[in-house]
Amino acid sequence: MTLPIKMRSWLFAPGDSEKKMAKAADSAADIALFDLEDAVVTENKPLARQMVHDFLAARPEGRERLWVRVNPLDGPYTLDDLAAIMPARPGGIMLPKVYGRQDVELLDHYLTAFEAAHGIERGSTPLIVLVTETAEAMFHTGDYKGAPRVVALTWGAEDLADSIGASSNRNADGSYGFTYELARSMCLLGAATAGVTAIETIQGDFRDLDGLKARAEKVRRDGYRGMLAIHPAQVDVINAAFTPTEEEIAEAQAIVDIFAANPGVGAIGYKGGMLDRPYLSRAEQLLRQAGAS
Repeated sequence: MTLPIKMRSWLFAPGDSEKKMAKAADSAADIALFDLEDAVVTENKPLARQMVHDFLAARPEGRERLWVRVNPLDGPYTLDDLAAIMPARPGGIMLPKVYGRQDVELLDHYLTAFEAAHGIERGSTPLIVLVTETAEAMFHTGDYKGAPRVVALTWGAEDLADSIGASSNRNADGSYGFTYELARSMCLLGAATAGVTAIETIQGDFRDLDGLKARAEKVRRDGYRGMLAIHPAQVDVINAAFTPTEEEIAEAQAIVDIFAANPGVGAIGYKGGMLDRPYLSRAEQLLRQAGAS
């Protein structure tokens, strides 16, 4: 499934706050993500469902960038979430705390039924999946190739720490511990295997924009193509970090051009060094990314 929208920045907003949902929807975020899960306490979930439905229904234009994080399938709330929001045609769904591909396939069945009931094109509601929030899910990050509706994978460190009984997910210097860096890598590898977009997890300190910039630029170099956000102030930094610069585009175009001028050559001299076919592939990928951005 190919989306007609960019996926650099995904801004969360609690589903029980109309003000915050409006701020997210009106921001420069590529996707506004209305949360029915962790940001909403149990007693407010019925109200939040109705508020999210009403907000979506009131904004038919641009609804493809208004997504909803539902509650996980191992709890009692997912069907109630879908029954409330699907009549308003959300742009997509985030599925948290999966245990493996079987959760995606079950959600696909649910969504297909709701789409049929409400006159929505079947299979048209895309998914982003949180693939590292349970210990079991870590063993299945490479299983999403061909999974229905999935357009992106992302990861999370907080719920993973809870799942394995860790007291912290950080090293003494504030960096993620080994298990959580492993989760980041497994998400990236899983997304590449599935041929979908890898999305970096949140940065909790929304005031540290310099740190956010450095981290976002680093994970883009690693292969991530977007990042979750928890505050509107983070959006412009994320968008900039995941948009190739003019210098990067020019360099990539030069590499593509030199190979095009020398067809059939496996390696070629360039700026005092040698380029082989992987350099060409990366240059082509960057140009496609620049076009999407």
